[in-house]
Parts: sequence; structure tokens; C-alpha cells
Amino acid sequence: MKDGFIKVAACTPEIQVADVDFNVDKIISQLEKCREEGVKVAVFPELCITGYTCQDLFFQNALLDKAMKCVVKIAKTTADSDMLVAVGVPVRANGKLYNCAAVIQDGEVRAFVPKTHLPNYNEFYEARHFAPYRGECAAIDLREYGQLEFIPPMEQTVFVCEEIPELVVGFELCEDLWVADPVSNYLAKAGATLICNLSASDEVIGKDSYRRQLVSNQSARLVAGYIYCSAGDGESTQDMVFSGHNIIAENGSILAESRLFENGITISEIDFKKLAFERRKISTYPASAEWDYSSKDSGFLDMDNISRERFSLEMGETALTRKFAKTPFIPSNQAERNERCHLILQMQSHGLMKRIAHTHSKTVVIGISGGLDSTLALLVCVMAMDLLKRPHTDIVAVTMPCFGTTKRTRSNAEILCDALGVTFREVDISKAVLQHFEDIGHDYNDHSVVFENGQARERTKVLMNIANQVSGMVVGTGDLSELALGWATYNGDHMSMYGVNASIPKTLVRHIVQYYGDTCTSDTLRDVLYDILDTPVSPELLPTDESGTEMTQKTEDLVGPYELHDFFLYYGIRWGFEPSKVKRLAKYAFEGDYPDEVIDKWLKTFYRRFFSQQFKRSCLPDGAKIGSVTLSPRGDWRMPSDAVAKLWLEDIDK
Repeated sequence: MKDGFIKVAACTPEIQVADVDFNVDKIISQLEKCREEGVKVAVFPELCITGYTCQDLFFQNALLDKAMKCVVKIAKTTADSDMLVAVGVPVRANGKLYNCAAVIQDGEVRAFVPKTHLPNYNEFYEARHFAPYRGECAAIDLREYGQLEFIPPMEQTVFVCEEIPELVVGFELCEDLWVADPVSNYLAKAGATLICNLSASDEVIGKDSYRRQLVSNQSARLVAGYIYCSAGDGESTQDMVFSGHNIIAENGSILAESRLFENGITISEIDFKKLAFERRKISTYPASAEWDYSSKDSGFLDMDNISRERFSLEMGETALTRKFAKTPFIPSNQAERNERCHLILQMQSHGLMKRIAHTHSKTVVIGISGGLDSTLALLVCVMAMDLLKRPHTDIVAVTMPCFGTTKRTRSNAEILCDALGVTFREVDISKAVLQHFEDIGHDYNDHSVVFENGQARERTKVLMNIANQVSGMVVGTGDLSELALGWATYNGDHMSMYGVNASIPKTLVRHIVQYYGDTCTSDTLRDVLYDILDTPVSPELLPTDESGTEMTQKTEDLVGPYELHDFFLYYGIRWGFEPSKVKRLAKYAFEGDYPDEVIDKWLKTFYRRFFSQQFKRSCLPDGAKIGSVTLSPRGDWRMPSDAVAKLWLEDIDK
């Protein structure tokens, strides 16, 4: 349970219809495997003790008595385990028969949670055998079946973990999810962060895709974990087939999924601290104490009918099996990645188009270095002008070589501008910077921050003044990763009239430029874009070698690998994970790529710089939000510039 991770399982055992002893043996066998894997919450299919397809055999007392006796048998096998288990069973109560989830822990049946919505259409005839739950309660006396210490209730219940308050478990059964107003809506309002669905969903063409979307969307809407467990091989095939389609989801993401028609156990880990963080962040998410459950719109699912039971789990570290992408901002699927890149370019260019039109700018002015960020910004400028039906010559691209500019980047900048048909200007700033050094009494051989920032601020001054000359606006090129690290010169490349890359992390910039190169029709443009992609990231502020071809300054040597910093940014800032948890996930995701001490080093660098450089983010130029993370003071991120990083740095070492 360390860091909020709980291992969960959806279990589909082989069954035989109405052969309760056989079914229970298979259930117990899977429970043993779950225990070996460290599972803390295990869910089995709807009516799995008897089989969902018993039809009128559900009226037989022999079957019902045997089912209840075997529920107690399953419970007794869990006496030495803290695992919370749910199995499907028919239950007699109030003179009716209910389709229930038997919730089991610590050797006892803790509760029976009844099904609310009974399908009675097409191939389903549940209302023939079962009564729908309408808020009634009953005490189920299991003494004659072997459970002597506790009489479980039959009612809608959520289970609250004593040790992990973020873990609250609620149960619904199959159709309860498929209706217009799912039961899980009310369970989540009552505080449930994990919804367990015991299902017997038959398979027809296209239903697996719909089911997957349904589970994913409901977990996203509720900001919850969701375990969907369905019946499989062994159910009657008289009129239907069952595929055992099991799905584990978290806030819209599918963490694990079974193959159709393969019985077995599907396991993953759900992060309940992450879910709790997101719920706190979303101001419209209802607090359970404030929600009016007694309103008439809530029907029978009011506060009186959703009881709260407490359960305990033994604390320990959860071994991780789920995947954490090294590059969380970048889809792993090529087609999805291309679609994402196309959409981002559209968003960037439409944002810039609006700003150009609003300001009546005759031109846009952009500094071109031959690097990735300025290349992407220039491509966005071209697309914006195309949207405005204006010539590319209205884009004034300025290269400003100085002491650290290499022949390669200088050449690529010119080739790129020529291929795009923009107005190209070169302003060598060497003399101006040397004059400035003389004016302020700075030694050229002192390659300190003064040496570097003097060039960066000179470049911004040139761009701003050219913009005045040509009635234009300066387009910023800095990206999200640089803003997180403060890797920009204050009032230098930090400043512009509109920053098109401000919400794009460095690792994603590369893929967008790659996509543009892959899809463009010009061989010259494609070749220069590919060469820019192969060029190391550098501010080029320190002198080159004598030949002018070798860079002496590479950004990732100075501040660390951007793939690590983007990982830290996503999990540490977007999801609010503790630094120690970010470190754990980084070591897990990048195992074999970086030694542990290297991850520690750059994680500390990230937090030190993130805190100390907030003052640069507090006065950012405008720029549209593109992804789920933005550091604009007018958007998602508000932070005092004088906040102290001590707690975060201490947490890394704990």
C-alpha cells in the first residue's frame, strides 16, 4: 500500500452450471493465487457460485441452500487473509430472491450487496427470478450454514479502509452500470473511490468495445478505480456465450484487461492517493457530507440506504506490475501519436491566428536558432498565416549569431527559412554584446552568467525593436520543460508577445517536429527538419571550438535529461505525487537506463530549480494551454515565488 497503490484483481473461474461444489473449489483456487500475488481486493463474477445461467433452477431451495453454505465455506478460507473479496450469489430475504455480491473478509461474510437494476429485455430474464433492490434491508442469518459470529446485512454498503482513508470500496452488479443513472454514481458521491462490478455480460459482436468504453468513461467521470469482472467459460451456451471480459481502469485509463474467452485472473494496481488528489483538485466534485442524498432525485439511494462499514488491511509495499511510461506526454501508439501532434499544431496555430488578427499585426517576428523550439514555433507561424490566408513573407525570421553559434545551426536556420518562404534576416550581435561588456566592465574571458545572459537579452532587444520596425509582434519559442526548470534568461528569451510553445514539454516538441517532417511534401524541408532533430539541445551561449562546428555547451549535460525532467513534471506537478513516490516510479520506469543515484541527482535539481525559478513563471507572456499541464500564472499553476523547497527535498532522501 506504499504510496497509495493497492493491488486488485478481477477473477473469472471456470464453472459448471449449478455445480456449486465445483465452482467454489475453482473460486478458492483463484483466491489462493491472488493471495500469493499480494492482492488486497478481489472480485468474482455475478452469481458465480451457482452460475448465472441457472434459469428456473434459482427457484430450487436445494441450490439456494448449497450456495449459502458455500459462501460461508469461501469466507472461512479467508480467515488468515485481509483480502476483501466479492463473489456473486443468490440470496433469499424479505420473502424475495436477490442477486447479490457477498462481501467477504477475515473469515466472515461481511455483507450482501443487492443488484438494483434487473435487465428483462432481449436475452435477459432476471426479473423472472430476482427482485430489484429498492432500499429495503434485511439481516441474513448464516448460523445454519456455519457462520456463527456475525449476521451480515443485505443492503447497499461502502467499505472504508481504516489504514488508507482514500480507499473506499463500493459494489454494483452488471446492469447497474449500463443504465442511464448508474448505482456507482451514488456510491462515488458517498465516498467510494473503487467501484467493483460483478457482471455476467454475454458476448455479441461489438459489445467488448462498448463495454471497454463504458468502464473507462465511468471511471473517468467518477474519478475512481473500477474493476469490471465478467462471467466466462462454463456458463450455459444454450442461448448465449460469455467471454470473461475483465477490465481494471483508473480515472479513464485501462490498466489491465483480459483476453476474450480466456478464464483467469487479471491483476493491476490502482493509485488511490492519485484519485484523492484529483477529486480534491476538481472543485465541482461533491463532498459526500455536503451532498443532499435525501432529495427526490436520488430515489431510494439516499444516505439512509448507503451504509458504511470499516475494514482493515495489513500495511506493506505493493509490488508494481502496471506500466508507467517513460514519456507520459507522448502516446506510445504511432497512429495516436500522429493524431496528437496534428491536433497540437492546430491548437497552437489557431491560438496564434487569433492573436495576430486581434492585434492587427502586419508581421510576426521570431528568433531562429536552428534548434527544435524555434523550429516548432516557426512552423506554427507558417500554419497561422495559412489560416489567415496571408503570405509567409509576413513572417520575419531573425537569426542572431554570436560567440556560441555553430555553422550547423546557422546553416539549418537559413535553409529552414528559405524552404518555408519566410522573410529571413541576419543580425550578428557579437559587436553589440562586446560593446555592452565594455560598457558594464565585464571581461570577455569571464564566461559566467553575465556572459551568457548578455547575449540572450541582446537577442530579445533586437527582436522587439525589429517588431517595432515592421509593425509586428514577437512570437516566443520557449517550451514547458524550460519553464519548469527556469531554463530561460529573465527578460531575455523568457519574454515575448505570445508564447506558442509554453504548454509543450521538450520531449513532445521533438515528436511534433518529427511529425511535420514526416508529412510535409518538400524534400528540402524534410531533410533540414531531420537534421535539426539530430542536433543536440543547446543555448549556444559559450564560444565554439576554433572550427566553429563543435558545441561546447549542451543543455542536458547541465540540467539533466529532459525525459527525466518531463517525467518528474508530469507526476510531481500534474498529479501532486510526493518526491519520494516520483523517485520510486522513475526508478521503476527507467530501470536499466539510469543508475539510482543519477535519478536522485536530477530529481533534486528539478525541485530546487522548480521552486527557485517560479518568479519567471509569475510573469509569463500569454500562450494557450495545450495539454493537461501548464505553468501559466493565469491558468493551472499559482505558486508564490518565495516558497521554500525544503519539505520536497527532504522527502527525496527519506
